[in-house]
Amino acid sequence: MRQFNPCKGKDACRDDGERCLTCGRKLTEVARTVFLMNELSDFVIEQDYDNVDEFAAYIARKLVKKVKHRRET
Repeated sequence: MRQFNPCKGKDACRDDGERCLTCGRKLTEVARTVFLMNELSDFVIEQDYDNVDEFAAYIARKLVKKVKHRRET
């Protein structure tokens, strides 16, 4: 397994056409992460949640549990 290295922000991004030279992630990985974040953001807006922090914390907890479970099976 490898470590996740988060983006440093749009202004910090530089790439070689295949990967970001700042965070080291492949551009396809960055694009998919952006897509997933947009999907979650759209969902929150559609649901008109005013407690976004609570929703985000819920997603973070559930994601960790789901990944651990899938790796064990």
